[in-house]
Amino acid sequence: MGTHVPRGVGACVVTFTVGGLSVLNAIAGAYSENLPVICIVGGPNSNDYGTSKILHHTIGLPDFSQELRCFQTVTCTQAVLNNLDDAHELIDTAISTALKESKPAYISIGCNLPGIPHPTFARDPVPFFLAPKVSNQLGLEAAVEAAAEFLNKSVKPVIVGGPKVRVAKAQKAFVELADACGYPIAVMPSGKGLVPEHHPSFIGTYWGAVSSGFCGEIVESADAYVFVGPIFNDYSSVGYSLLIKKEKLIVVEPNRVTIGNGPSFGWVFMTDFLSALAKKLKMNCTALENHHRIYVPPGVALKREKNELLRVNILFKHIQEMLSGNTAVIAETGDSWFNCQKLHLPENCGFEFQMQYGSIGWSVGATLGYAQAAKDKRIIACIGDGSFQVTAQDISTMIRCAQKNIIFLINNGGYTIEVEIHDGPYNVIKNWDYTGLVNAIHNGEGKCWTAKVKTEEDLIEAITTATTTHKDSLCFIEVFLHKDDTSKELLEWGSRVSAANSRPPNPQ
Repeated sequence: MGTHVPRGVGACVVTFTVGGLSVLNAIAGAYSENLPVICIVGGPNSNDYGTSKILHHTIGLPDFSQELRCFQTVTCTQAVLNNLDDAHELIDTAISTALKESKPAYISIGCNLPGIPHPTFARDPVPFFLAPKVSNQLGLEAAVEAAAEFLNKSVKPVIVGGPKVRVAKAQKAFVELADACGYPIAVMPSGKGLVPEHHPSFIGTYWGAVSSGFCGEIVESADAYVFVGPIFNDYSSVGYSLLIKKEKLIVVEPNRVTIGNGPSFGWVFMTDFLSALAKKLKMNCTALENHHRIYVPPGVALKREKNELLRVNILFKHIQEMLSGNTAVIAETGDSWFNCQKLHLPENCGFEFQMQYGSIGWSVGATLGYAQAAKDKRIIACIGDGSFQVTAQDISTMIRCAQKNIIFLINNGGYTIEVEIHDGPYNVIKNWDYTGLVNAIHNGEGKCWTAKVKTEEDLIEAITTATTTHKDSLCFIEVFLHKDDTSKELLEWGSRVSAANSRPPNPQ
């Protein structure tokens, strides 16, 4: 994940219907992020298929298809195993399809079938092999030629990386292209963590009106831009307000390249295209030099009074100092999107957030899963109080699995992101004693340490403790912030998204 080497696939095992429908939201989130997750369900007894029996955990009808129908829209393939003769083939096909398409798969297995020997499962598993995808050679050459001609005659071209760089496994090829051409490289917000921010050509996050300083100006004033693996939705386009013109745009999809208003080349794969294009581009540092000319480093937060209540920009200044190649950042949906977006990621520092699906509470489970897979990294999670209340119980499994994550619980008394889009009394939530809750879950078993932080002094002390004395514990730091203390980006983004959401119906 991010710059971390992915293991290839995730898996979860749940109970028929009642478990399946509970995990549906998570599987939909994995689908939106192109993550291969194998969802395995313990299905009904094979003898019950085709009968009119009513089973527990279902909605009380003699129909076993409800769960399957729900999963059909959020998985790329579904397999229902109710006899052993074709089980081997169905399982192989489901898993290979998930890997090929990089999407979740659903496998339901009759609860009386596991453990029964069958001749098709007679030998040890054969190591799995997926045939490599090879670009159409003539299409690749034509696409590279057309793109090179388009870019070599442009004056100040730029490159922007998007979230589909991950599914195309194109991080190395992206760097190869950046090294070869000298264009500035920016990242779309949802692609953060996939583009190396320590690269000398890196200029920041391109997010239209809420881009990082001096990045939006360079991208939008370019006379040619290469978007690599983008997803343009209402959130990434800030309520459809990007100043990007199609005739100047090259879009590189995982398996297709489209140039301006003109030709489109199919069955051309991103890695092949970027590597081949790197060899054909003239070095052009104009836009990068322009960025250096106009760039002014971000301002320093105003001097604070002693014991002044903590501000969000001070909090993230200190989180920035914690980052290294041995850490990973998980950013919850909400204002943490914007605050974490501003963090500068050192080489090999992981970064994850869920921008397309945006399910609040997502990050608590994501932190648990990431930490299990990336044992070499310490996870730093930034989670708002509103989001945490949805999935708080996952803290229990983190302690049981002896994880050493650092969680910053940002207590600002409500759903701050929603306040900025559309306010109302429903955005104020019941305040919890969050550290008290975590201490109760800890209950003296395992390693867990909590702290409440109200000032910068408290924060420095808490971070020091979490990274020294308690470096092997789960550290839960509750940070109190004013409810109106948000990033300036959220204020602008919220008003633009709100305007896009509330457009009146077009006259018929």
